[in-house]
Amino acid sequence: MAIFDFLTLTPRSMIGPIEIAAALEEVLSDNLQVTEHPVEIGAAITDHAYKRPSEVVLRCGWSNSSLDAISAAVTSFFSGGGLTLADYVSGVYSQLLALQESRVPFDITTTRRRYSNMLITGLQVTTDSRSSNALMVQATCRQIIIVSTQSTTLPPREDQASPADTAEVENAGVKQVAPATPSPGGALPPQ
Repeated sequence: MAIFDFLTLTPRSMIGPIEIAAALEEVLSDNLQVTEHPVEIGAAITDHAYKRPSEVVLRCGWSNSSLDAISAAVTSFFSGGGLTLADYVSGVYSQLLALQESRVPFDITTTRRRYSNMLITGLQVTTDSRSSNALMVQATCRQIIIVSTQSTTLPPREDQASPADTAEVENAGVKQVAPATPSPGGALPPQ
């Protein structure tokens, strides 16, 4: 299996349309939020717990000396463009920033699974003297839970068995606040 993985040329990890050259670390989080109040015996426990959006933190890198960078520079040179090797990592970083700025949900493919409807919530770039020709990124992404809703109309008031309980909300005018009658033992009168 390891030899087959080595021979395949398909990308192992992707952030949207951007292929990850080197995935250094993948932190995948799937959490369930459970209520803290007591649950009655026999109650449906699913009413007291919900799944939080998935979170993915990817530490990944791209290099100006990678095969993709050299290929892009050669292609650009022969097509009359001015792309140099130094422009490759800058281009990848620009793509990541544009993907974050677009706020359009995308898919993430990791070595473990595929995530849908993700957005980049944070990008951290590390550059030091050893990595000036490389792009080292920590991308934090969170899943957006997308739902569909429907609207409906209620039947006319006269067709309802209990219109006071089931009719649509209507404007009943302004209500005046009335002082409450004190309970036995009294209360202090308002001043």
